[in-house]
Amino acid sequence: MPELPDLIAYVEGLDRRILGRTLEGVRLANAFVLRSVDPPIGAVSGKRVLGLSLLGKRIVLDLEDELHIIVHLMIAGRLHWCKALVPLQRRQGHAAFDFENGSLVLTEAGTKKRASITLVRGRAALARHDPGGIDVLTADFAAFAGALRRENHTLKRALTDPRLFGGIGNAYSDEILHRARLSPLSMTMRLADDDIVRLFKATQETLGEWILRLRTEAGDGFPEKVTAFREEMAVHGRYRLPCPVCGTQVQRIVRGNHETNYCPRCQTGGRIFADRALSRLLKDDWPRTLEELEERLPQGGGAEARSLPRRVSS
Repeated sequence: MPELPDLIAYVEGLDRRILGRTLEGVRLANAFVLRSVDPPIGAVSGKRVLGLSLLGKRIVLDLEDELHIIVHLMIAGRLHWCKALVPLQRRQGHAAFDFENGSLVLTEAGTKKRASITLVRGRAALARHDPGGIDVLTADFAAFAGALRRENHTLKRALTDPRLFGGIGNAYSDEILHRARLSPLSMTMRLADDDIVRLFKATQETLGEWILRLRTEAGDGFPEKVTAFREEMAVHGRYRLPCPVCGTQVQRIVRGNHETNYCPRCQTGGRIFADRALSRLLKDDWPRTLEELEERLPQGGGAEARSLPRRVSS
């Protein structure tokens, strides 16, 4: 799912291309992507773009006549800037927003179509789509700590809860927690003040650095390499690869379609988390600590190390 750094890259790319320009019309290849009927989507034709903003993980196009187009990319949705009136792809193309100078195209990979477009009129209607999470880039420490301690959840769940924090998802929460040297399964109500200070700093530094990196990568172009997995990341998507800080093999927690990556030496005091079902099934076959894991690894790693069973959530 595109997260805050990716979404900011999209908004900045769009700002250079469509701010102040007239939206000539919207083409829908998939009628189900449109989640509203009033106002009708045809109402946007001929309206000028007055601004672009973010509402959590939603991109908002502010138009004349108090119209707001809300684009939610969900997991597999992506935006592309193409030549004007470009034909939509049959399988992945959902919609095109046509301008004189080009078309903004919404695509979505995979079979589960979750990306959406919603049209509302007025600020009150727009506010109803705001999940409520704070802006972590501008929030002060008191606001951050208050959001974190509002409910007692694991750190991973809290950081990715859009009602608490805006724009953080699976990928950047892994990177933030690794930088903060905190376990993804630590409970928010049990954190010491120093832990929260470290987490606050890690959140703003990690997101700020990635925003700058993606901005530099895009340059004057439109961001096309929006992905949750990047080689420069410390732990996310790097299962069984060495932690860049200590060299320990990165581990993961898997639940359904969601994966959490962490370094057991930097973040969990050497503990390796295991899936409840697999733990009951395999009993003592799973290493519970970093020391047990290292004892089972052959000298120098290799094929045997790579064939170890994957670790999933406890």
